[in-house]
Amino acid sequence: MKKLKIKTGDTVKVIAGDHKGSEGKVMQILKEKNRAIVEGVNMISKHTKPSAQSPQGGIVKKEASIDVSNLSLVENGVATRVGYRTEGENKVRFSKKSDKAI
Repeated sequence: MKKLKIKTGDTVKVIAGDHKGSEGKVMQILKEKNRAIVEGVNMISKHTKPSAQSPQGGIVKKEASIDVSNLSLVENGVATRVGYRTEGENKVRFSKKSDKAI
């Protein structure tokens, strides 16, 4: 499995695909599939049957996953690439645009 440079809670920008230019917060990372679920991006309509949780049923809007390669981390409103380096004993992520630790 590949090491992902985006983590849950990061603000990301979509850099490719139908939702290019959209920004949102990462809600979940699906590491085994190399995908992420981003808040407000890649919305789908899911048809649900009536159940105990939703007695009405109907059509529910929810976020679908998007490939991590189509996402870029946002720092100070600007999309940036992410790198890793060691500072003392710790391995930290840093912004390649501003060269500051994230």
